[in-house]
Amino acid sequence: MNIEKKIRTLASKYSEQLSEKVDIRIKEMQIDNKDHYLVYKVLGVTTKEGDLVDLYQNKGRFLYKYAGSFLEDAAHLCFIEKYGEDNAVKIRIPNTLGDRPKTFEIDCLVNNDAHEIKWRDATTDGDHVTKEHTRLQVISEAGYKPIRVMFFYPNRKQAIRIQETLKTLYAGMHGEYYYGDSAWTYIHNYTGIDLKQILEKIASENDKLNERMDK
Repeated sequence: MNIEKKIRTLASKYSEQLSEKVDIRIKEMQIDNKDHYLVYKVLGVTTKEGDLVDLYQNKGRFLYKYAGSFLEDAAHLCFIEKYGEDNAVKIRIPNTLGDRPKTFEIDCLVNNDAHEIKWRDATTDGDHVTKEHTRLQVISEAGYKPIRVMFFYPNRKQAIRIQETLKTLYAGMHGEYYYGDSAWTYIHNYTGIDLKQILEKIASENDKLNERMDK
């Protein structure tokens, strides 16, 4: 099976799991207590609008989770395709600088390149920076080069400031930081696989299918 077929199979798996989770949650919501709609109405939101808000809030949570996991797994597949399962591994290393957390995960270790793969990171929490700084120190002291690959950059100012700080931290640890177009290019150059092109092809096919179904 070539890499495109593997990514298509992965996409189908995640799509089915997402659909199942959403269907279960919709059924649960049909019998949920809706006393909180009182406040919605006070704020000028109708019952129908409240139903839609709660529905899409729940669907959004699942979508973000599965979208992130899918893209991170798809990127990992590219590393495996190039370097093999034994040479592109997900590992945990002990936290040598503190008790919490006990370990830090490396999403994909290839030789000494410790990849952190993110589909996007919209956090605005300052504690995130502290934890990430510790993680980078631990990875660096273990003899690995920290490399962050984040495909989509956040939109909000505070989240962007957090990312700028993280970029500085990576540079200070002699690591590398890629986001947006540079992240897609990094995967392409490192593995020889144009992941973005594969995903755009699948997305275009799904768009056409959905258009036919809507007619």
